[in-house]
Amino acid sequence: MSKKTDSVEHYFTKRPKSKTRFGLIRTYVRGRFFEFLTASGVFSKERVDLGTRLLIESMVLPKEGCVLDVGCGYGAVGIVAAKGNPRLRVVMVDVNERAVKLARKNIEINCVSNAEVKCGHLYEPIKGLMFNCVLSNPPVSAGMDTVKSIITEAPTYMESKALFQMVVRSKVGGKRLQSIFEEAFGNVAVLARESGYRVLIAEKHSA
Repeated sequence: MSKKTDSVEHYFTKRPKSKTRFGLIRTYVRGRFFEFLTASGVFSKERVDLGTRLLIESMVLPKEGCVLDVGCGYGAVGIVAAKGNPRLRVVMVDVNERAVKLARKNIEINCVSNAEVKCGHLYEPIKGLMFNCVLSNPPVSAGMDTVKSIITEAPTYMESKALFQMVVRSKVGGKRLQSIFEEAFGNVAVLARESGYRVLIAEKHSA
């Protein structure tokens, strides 16, 4: 990453320097009402953004097992997944310490008992764990290399037949990311498409 990029703070950073200004989002997604505490220095603090909403509404979840949300932000995707099925164990990961604190608070606010949040870079906090489903609204501002790593490293942490789902902007690397999916998984499909976003899905095949 260039020095110029490093000097500009974005939400994919360990310790945001911006003054903390809290907000509260009340929203209805996937058939339920939720409240999410948000703050400055965290992605989309004013509302559940269109890409996250599309991923939440279209995500294919297992009936049981473990689900991973990579780059969870304040926790919308993982919390909705956990709330919808108490038989799931949901792990959320983010490098942003402020986002992690918010996600933990939002687990409490939404009375979720089957989710937890870990702080760290991409898959580092969950080494040794395996998942039946991996979800991500990737931190595009961190650069395409980071987004690519989320895709290419995912199979290492996925059980056979597990699903990987990522929301992307159709006009911002959409076709390139589909190629990366194909290289990493040997398959890719568009699960949903709306408002300039698409949700890509791939299945990890048996070795």
